[in-house]
Amino acid sequence: MNTRKLKKITNNKEFMENVNPIIINEKVQRMKQFIQHGNTSCFEHCYMASYYTYFICKKLHLDYKSASKAAMLHDFFLYNWRIKEDYHRLHAFTHGKMACKNACLEFDLNDKEKEMITKHMWPITVIPPKYKETYILTLVDKYCTMEELFVYYRSLFMYAMTYKIKYNIMCIMLEIKLFKAIRTIKYAIKEKLLMQAKLKI
Repeated sequence: MNTRKLKKITNNKEFMENVNPIIINEKVQRMKQFIQHGNTSCFEHCYMASYYTYFICKKLHLDYKSASKAAMLHDFFLYNWRIKEDYHRLHAFTHGKMACKNACLEFDLNDKEKEMITKHMWPITVIPPKYKETYILTLVDKYCTMEELFVYYRSLFMYAMTYKIKYNIMCIMLEIKLFKAIRTIKYAIKEKLLMQAKLKI
């Protein structure tokens, strides 16, 4: 997670007070064990989505408290979706309901929060959301996903480029050393031939 962004979020007392009861929950902390996009955990993804949703909803004078809580729980499904299992074979279509089910077992949620969690994958969920906050979460979720994947693949590209640069530098240094060695050998042979020519004279 970006250190600068993290500092900005943690310094927002209102946001932190609103989501802290969720964040400190033991099962919510388990979200850190599951990778969501690239190398971003479910917890990190939801945390960033929660802050962005809070920020936008507050600017638009919407229910930012419910929105930030729901966003923090929107991927509260607690399994590795990359490992194929029968109960989450259609992960993209079903994980919203699973997240809502898990969230309801841990927290007292209102209807808006339940809808936001269940329908955050709209339009995949087909039935359109009822609340404006849900539409905002769907857009924020997709934005966070794209941002996380971009950062991940950029880091892979930079690593590959760094490795390539190091490899090229090593090859150049090797060529220089080889050139110097060949030049030294040529000089030695030349000196030896001159010595032999002098002895013949």
